[in-house]
Amino acid sequence: MASPEHSVAWADALDAYARHLRSERGLSEHTVRAYAGDLDLLATHAEALGVADPAQLELRVLRSFLAGQQVRGRARSTLARRAAAVRRFTAWLVRTKRADQDPGAMLANPRRHRELPGVLRQDEVRTLLDAALSFATAADSGDDSTAAVVAVRDVAILELLYATGIRVGELCGLDVDDVDRVRNVVRVVGKGDKERSVPFGRPAAEALDRWVASRRALVVQVSGPALFLGQRGGRVDPRTVRRMVHSRLGEVDGAPDLGPHGLRHTAATHLLEGGADLRSVQELLGHASLATTQLYTHVSSERLRSAYAQAHPRA
Repeated sequence: MASPEHSVAWADALDAYARHLRSERGLSEHTVRAYAGDLDLLATHAEALGVADPAQLELRVLRSFLAGQQVRGRARSTLARRAAAVRRFTAWLVRTKRADQDPGAMLANPRRHRELPGVLRQDEVRTLLDAALSFATAADSGDDSTAAVVAVRDVAILELLYATGIRVGELCGLDVDDVDRVRNVVRVVGKGDKERSVPFGRPAAEALDRWVASRRALVVQVSGPALFLGQRGGRVDPRTVRRMVHSRLGEVDGAPDLGPHGLRHTAATHLLEGGADLRSVQELLGHASLATTQLYTHVSSERLRSAYAQAHPRA
């Protein structure tokens, strides 16, 4: 929802655009909030320059908005995202007859610098998963039955994140029926409500079986079909998963501090290192563009060069 500090024209346009993103484009609430935050900043900047109606936006206002963000030290990736948000918003204003001209069409995109994502080594992944399983086994012999069930859930989450490379939002959105144990695939609804099937291996399958058998201990009326549940029985929240992954990785000596997306990066990198072709990895990850998947080939190359430099006597 638009800030109450904005003019009526700005608030109306921003609220209508948020509804468009949810209902017509089918974007997740997280993505809608990101767009809304970027455009809220634009509205504040424009109103400070006397632009009380988004229909009055001009290219100079958009450029000064991005320039101000750059002066504040925003990362190039953030500038690129905000420029894209502005362009989509002004194009929508014209399509919906809220504006006569589209100044965003002339707005250049700041060149985005793509940093290589952090990944775990295969031995670090083994340590992470073995430690989580040991923790679950120890919790099972304790007095806190809820903690024991949650520990079993966490093992299944970690195994599935690494086995499939799915996004944390996709994992939290899974229902029990999305898991096909006959074929060992999970049905995932990704960005833009696009559905795909992602395979998983035996360790993840065994962890899922243990969790599904334990899940009933947390089931309450609001649980519904959700596969992964929180301690109170509702569908598990992405923030809970992120905290858990950070916590578990903090116990692995020398491992980088990564969240669930780090496990996604790791899964993709290990697939490519193991000989998987780029198109297959693209399909598994649900990337719309092959260029996004190609980033992981650079990760693999960097790791190869690092290993060469450390091991070869004439490196």
